[in-house]
Amino acid sequence: MRKNQASPAMARAARNTYFKAIQSAKRVHWSQFLADVNSRSVWDARKIAAGRAPDRFPTLENASSPTEINNTLLQHFFPPRPSPPPPLILPAFKNVPPVSPSEVSSALRKSSNTSAPGPSGIPYSIWKRVHKANERTLPSLFTPLLTYGYHPLAMKKANGIVLDKPGKPDYRTPASFRIIVLLETVSKILERLSALRLAAAARSLGLLHPNQCGSLAGLGCFDAVATLTHEVRLLQAASFKVSTLFLDVKGGFDNVCANKLATILAKGGVSAYLVAWIKSFLSGRQCRLIFQGAPKVFCPVAVGTPQGSPISPLLFVLYVASLHPTIPQGLAISYVDDLTITVGSNSVRSNIRALEYFFGTVQRRGADLGVAFSVPKTELIH
Repeated sequence: MRKNQASPAMARAARNTYFKAIQSAKRVHWSQFLADVNSRSVWDARKIAAGRAPDRFPTLENASSPTEINNTLLQHFFPPRPSPPPPLILPAFKNVPPVSPSEVSSALRKSSNTSAPGPSGIPYSIWKRVHKANERTLPSLFTPLLTYGYHPLAMKKANGIVLDKPGKPDYRTPASFRIIVLLETVSKILERLSALRLAAAARSLGLLHPNQCGSLAGLGCFDAVATLTHEVRLLQAASFKVSTLFLDVKGGFDNVCANKLATILAKGGVSAYLVAWIKSFLSGRQCRLIFQGAPKVFCPVAVGTPQGSPISPLLFVLYVASLHPTIPQGLAISYVDDLTITVGSNSVRSNIRALEYFFGTVQRRGADLGVAFSVPKTELIH
């Protein structure tokens, strides 16, 4: 008994001694490093002391003032494109299911309290407290918006955090930076529950291609890879040569046209109120860029489907569902904005001709939607 009782105490003492030795060695090494610092290594010492490299300030060519930098970044990341004008009169749609407390609860359960809030600074934790205090508050706010197919301007504003991409040779072009968009949390709650309604409608109406994976419940990357592997082995078992063309939609979410998407959804039978709300949600958006010295003013932006929105991935896969060609001896599979075309025949040369034909079909369909494919990300595997 005494031996068993002593073992945990000895283990704790040994562990404490071990970690104290590590801390002591770190202090000795840091002191020695600072003692030998020179004109070059002093900047390494500064980075280590700061904990992380400081964000780089955009120093763009032909842009000297913060306002000019702000406008240059906006032009690069959000190039202007035609946007549908808002309707002058908002009709109240009939037979719109009211938003239920359970729908809001479901949306809030998938919302993390650690997510960075949008311009208002209100985190999800506040809305969760509001819903817990009175479960009718948020439904009474959201139901009229869906009834009239309208998304208010205050919920379409976002902060765009400008961050530098590491490892770039210089930082004088907008391409050396990226923008993280922070949307209003109250808007994302409505977007999430609308996505649940739209997903249910899309499945029942057959608007999703059966070979689409990603952004859909129960269909992820594993399903796409497993399906592709199965198809390749099936064709090889029939003694065919197999070839696969890998394509990536250039720009992805940014190239979704609100008018064309609304037409696709309406023709597919989606409820008119949901189509009108989606069209309103995608139009008239504003963004405020955040970087050192930024003017921090809201500017109109055309974004396709907003980055970080819970409904954006679903809207995109619905938008590009028609890209999938029908292949007699093969299969086309997509994972969000990645598309694979697999064919099988008696020779690689025949496969190449077939892939050229099917790619031409996909390219023409993409042109009708206003989307193209990235050449550097295109791959061919035999």
